[in-house]
Amino acid sequence: MNTTSKRKVQENLVWIPTGSVKLEGNLVIPESAQGIVLFAHGSGSSRHSPRNRYVADVLQSSGLATLLIDLLTSEEEAIDMRTRHLRFDLGLLASRLVDATDWLAKNPDTRHLKVGYFGASTGAGAALLAATERPESVAAVVSRGGRPDLAGSALGRVKAPTLLIVGGYDIPVIRMNQDALALLRVEKALEIVPGATHLFEEPGTLEEVARLATQWFKRYLTGVIE
Repeated sequence: MNTTSKRKVQENLVWIPTGSVKLEGNLVIPESAQGIVLFAHGSGSSRHSPRNRYVADVLQSSGLATLLIDLLTSEEEAIDMRTRHLRFDLGLLASRLVDATDWLAKNPDTRHLKVGYFGASTGAGAALLAATERPESVAAVVSRGGRPDLAGSALGRVKAPTLLIVGGYDIPVIRMNQDALALLRVEKALEIVPGATHLFEEPGTLEEVARLATQWFKRYLTGVIE
């Protein structure tokens, strides 16, 4: 683990074992962190996604730690670029999120922190599926432009309070999220960001995603209601 300190923030490059491989990730822990958010990126993306990194920066500024990991190895990514099947292997992705969650529970720097999941696109389905496997560990889930519907019947077993965020112009995904919302049996909300398309590239829309996500995580990871 390589560690540097900058502005009272601990930044770590980590490798998380899962099955026969290790996943590379970036762990950032602000001083006096009160919770940690594990990011599950979407199809064709990675932990270097500028959108997820922006949201992670906002969460860190609010006192939350973050872990951005690649759910596929570089070799698997190369295969997936050709076949596009691994990104939809929800069982594989969810199992790796579970292993990352268990790793956080054992890591001395993070084991005292409540865990939240931030899922984007297909990563949202994987996050919700993983949350059913660790209901005692996962305290909140946020989905950005996600496919929670991919979690299928597992949605009824989710115990973590769940926030679904969708762009106002992302009509097909709005419908998928509305269907998923109806199946969730926990505290839940659907927030539609006006003027936003699927990737939230319009001015101010990603900022709104980060604001909504921060409020949700602060409430359920730290008990702070803003």
